[in-house]
Amino acid sequence: MLRSVADGIWLMDHPLRMPGGIEIGTRSTLVRLPDDSLLLHSPGPMSESQREQVHALGKGRVSTLVAPNAFHHLFLEDALRAFPEASLHAVPRVQARYPALCAQPLGETPAPVWRGALEQIVIDGAPRLEEVVFFHRASRTLLLVDLCFNMRRAANWLTRVFLHIADAYGHFGPSRLARSMIKDKAALRASVDRILEWDFDRAVVTHGDVVETGAREALRSAFAWLPAPSSATASGSAAE
Repeated sequence: MLRSVADGIWLMDHPLRMPGGIEIGTRSTLVRLPDDSLLLHSPGPMSESQREQVHALGKGRVSTLVAPNAFHHLFLEDALRAFPEASLHAVPRVQARYPALCAQPLGETPAPVWRGALEQIVIDGAPRLEEVVFFHRASRTLLLVDLCFNMRRAANWLTRVFLHIADAYGHFGPSRLARSMIKDKAALRASVDRILEWDFDRAVVTHGDVVETGAREALRSAFAWLPAPSSATASGSAAE
């Protein structure tokens, strides 16, 4: 079912089973854009009922699909079939994987269709993850994908064991897999610090519970282990 979390933002939760019966679920986010159309962030395996609910959202034309990191691409073709008028915006690795989909590049600059509604930052330092984080200023909501999990429950014992091994159970923050993709901790620290400049209170994750309030401090705490910027870097930033 669609769930409203703020004015102009709805969530759709989907089942997602990994090999071996591990169930981590996934989540899509719908954002109302300035032209009254909808942006679908991280499309998942939508049911017919969910598609009907999306179409029923007032002037609910889905104009835009966003594949916000290198791993959330499995259901793009289904989403394009469901919303054939939508344009696709994807990170470079997804563009390369699906050249026939003619996706527009997703980077630091907001596309005209969502400019003024959403801001974005490309996460540096973890090139395999290739994640773009979005911020909906009007509702103070951060949209994350795999940069952080917030899994507080497990569908079965195997899922619980997997999540414990992945260090992704019972807390908000990056999983062991996400941490293994970090190649430049200083670059990631700089990206996280840029995110923390946004005035957000809520964080939507694709795997786990929404952080309804206090998300800014939760994110700060989740990445406190990263090295602080060097004094030379900080001085350079201040001079700029």
